[in-house]
Amino acid sequence: MSEPPTPAQVLREARQKDSRDKRARVLSVVDQLVADDEPVTFTGVARAANVSHWLVYAEGVREHIEAARRRQGRHAANDARAGANAPAGWKVEKRLLQEDNRRLREEVERLKDAVRRSLGQQLDQFGAADLGVRVDELTEDNLRLQGERDEAMARIKELAAELSEVEDDLASARLSLRHMIRAENQNTGPR
Repeated sequence: MSEPPTPAQVLREARQKDSRDKRARVLSVVDQLVADDEPVTFTGVARAANVSHWLVYAEGVREHIEAARRRQGRHAANDARAGANAPAGWKVEKRLLQEDNRRLREEVERLKDAVRRSLGQQLDQFGAADLGVRVDELTEDNLRLQGERDEAMARIKELAAELSEVEDDLASARLSLRHMIRAENQNTGPR
């Protein structure tokens, strides 16, 4: 029969499992970034994997990240050479897409600002009087709920007292019934 693990062993095993999980999460994030053709950086990987910066520079992890960065660098160099040989239509299309992306980003920012302004105006419309009325309503509700709670607590105490009384009566009835059964058994005894 084996002995149960000591607290130190349990703690060590838990830390090792946590370390393995974090390292696996980092490697998964690196592979996902490469697959999505996103730039692989130590800070980006640490942030995406929700781990410390120390871990991404640790032995075994750092090498994996550096290898992914080298692969991306070679891929970017190949893309640059391919871009030089790309048809003029593709270059124009790429430029148009970049302009569309820039325009869409600006529109998103403009819409975000409009929403912020609208929310600010709505908040400004609530005056101090409206807030005072709302505070009064909430205070009344609070007092009403406190009264209901107090009534419920009193009712619970009453019911607990009744229950205790009924339990005492039941115990007495059981005891009396036992005495009656015992007396009846003694009177009718074996014949």
